[in-house]
Amino acid sequence: MYVMFKLHVDLFAGLPGKLFLGFMGLLMLVAIVSGVVLYAPFMRKLDFGTVRRERRPRLKWLDLHNLLGIVTLVWAFTVGATGMINTWADLIIKYWQHDQLSTLLAPYQGQPPVPPAERGSLQAALDSALDAAPGSKLSFVAFPGTAFSSPHHNTVFLRGNTALTSRLLTPVLVDARSGAVTAKPDLPWYLTALLVSQPLHFGDYGGLPMQILWALLDIATIIVLGSGLYLWFKRGQPQNLAQEAGVALPEAAR
Repeated sequence: MYVMFKLHVDLFAGLPGKLFLGFMGLLMLVAIVSGVVLYAPFMRKLDFGTVRRERRPRLKWLDLHNLLGIVTLVWAFTVGATGMINTWADLIIKYWQHDQLSTLLAPYQGQPPVPPAERGSLQAALDSALDAAPGSKLSFVAFPGTAFSSPHHNTVFLRGNTALTSRLLTPVLVDARSGAVTAKPDLPWYLTALLVSQPLHFGDYGGLPMQILWALLDIATIIVLGSGLYLWFKRGQPQNLAQEAGVALPEAAR
């Protein structure tokens, strides 16, 4: 599972691997849009869902490719787009740190990081953060000096109680020494887009039934990809393929 996870996330290549996969996601979206453009002329003379099993294998796979592709269109586009956004997560977080955290940390300019021995109570920091955002629940705490915090703060990330707000995080910066809240910035739109895209991509917000549905749609997408490769390897002249499928190509295409 670890090997499959790393292959899926970054190809064992870190940030360059993520950006490469993001570019592949963009090409996938282009392929989906171009497939929709091609779908209409190929299906003009056929009823929806027709698979001509009695014809040649290539034509049967073409019909199956078109059927599964159009049925899974919205899901594939959503998963492809949100997956592409997820590959930008590292860059988005770094930009957020540069764009907003640097301004919030201006009063601490020139001060050394807070050593562990001088840090105050973590429970007091959590209580202060919850008081600053009533109705919220703890998601996680980023300690001083880590990627999601500063050298001077315990950053408490809180989430809401509804289906949507439980996926959105509110950062509360608590001074590591005094336990006082120093800032509660709103998340910018680009971080909100990232957080909303993650459950849509992973399908983990509906429990086991949603995961099973996501797996079935994944299998359908694999069949679409496999049939597309088959059609590409068995490709002939565009005119012959169009005649076989019963499609009249425009004069310019001929």
